[in-house]
Amino acid sequence: MAERTNSNMLFANFNQDFSCISVGTRKGYSITNCDPFGRVYTMNDGARGTVEMLFCTSLIALVGAADQPQSSPRKLQIVNTKRQSMICELLFPSSILAVKLNRKTLVIVLETEIYIYDISNMRLLHVIETTPNPEANVIQAHKAPISFLAIDSTGTILATSSDKGTVIRVWSIPGAEKLYQFRRGTREAKIYSMNFNLVGTLLAVSSAHDTVHIFKLGNRGKSGKEASGTLSSASSVSGATSPPESVDSQQGLDGGYDAYVEKKKSNSVSSSLRRKSLQVTKSLSHSVGGYLPNTLTEMWEPTRDFAFLKLPTSGARTIVALSGTMPQVMVISSEGYFYSYSIDLENGGECTLLKQYSLLDSGDESSGLAD
Repeated sequence: MAERTNSNMLFANFNQDFSCISVGTRKGYSITNCDPFGRVYTMNDGARGTVEMLFCTSLIALVGAADQPQSSPRKLQIVNTKRQSMICELLFPSSILAVKLNRKTLVIVLETEIYIYDISNMRLLHVIETTPNPEANVIQAHKAPISFLAIDSTGTILATSSDKGTVIRVWSIPGAEKLYQFRRGTREAKIYSMNFNLVGTLLAVSSAHDTVHIFKLGNRGKSGKEASGTLSSASSVSGATSPPESVDSQQGLDGGYDAYVEKKKSNSVSSSLRRKSLQVTKSLSHSVGGYLPNTLTEMWEPTRDFAFLKLPTSGARTIVALSGTMPQVMVISSEGYFYSYSIDLENGGECTLLKQYSLLDSGDESSGLAD
């Protein structure tokens, strides 16, 4: 199915806490608040292929668009929208593919290099060489190549999907233990986005199909004992690195990385015994799995979604996120629309479409589709 996009919109994304949306167009860029929905800033200063925010601050990272003569995709600009000033401007040897930032670090991704800066003084900290990297490197989390990765706000869990897009796996960081395995669908589909909610209990996934899936993560405090699908076979994640530092505003969520490290130290003996027990269980499952009744083998299959929603249009690339303040699922469409759905956090099921807005209008024109 061909993707449906708005020809004027070149970029759209949520900020780190999913409270705002940044949009890049052929004319410039804009910032829109999610709830209440409304445009809060607009600048028409040339085409923007990347527009990334630092939470809800006035600091914005901007990259030009590749197909616009006055706009270079190799140039990064850090601007202060409140002061209407340029903080710095950097030129890179090749096109910038992605920009990510938190309160301490700015990361610039090129096709074969990653640049990491101290955001307080823009001092270059590291340059990491990678293999050609138009999307993501292959790690042994799936049999097929990796197509999408997502890390939660505390940097302690990682979600992965392959080119097939049928199964989503969730891993611990830095332990690389498989915690959950979810079934998105039986038909292959390109994954467009994956995002955890702020407390790491839900994972939202959008794909080339018109259904958005929300998966429920159990009590992570039990080190995966209640994880879904942990008995099914899969390769372990290799090459796991230390997680990014937790953002200041999120350090209290589930204890963060420091609490994780302390827990690993205190539970090292029990963890070793549990791993040995799981290894025995896995070997038994391989040897006798073919003789078990269907009701038992089905328990080892990936878990289905907890909730889902149907998009009103087909063929658009989408980005999905979960609100940090309301029981709502938010979707950005490449056609230039923002959708808000209510989700039943106790029972799950199909989400209800609440409102639809245009991200390319002034913000005054909107359509409320439900009360």
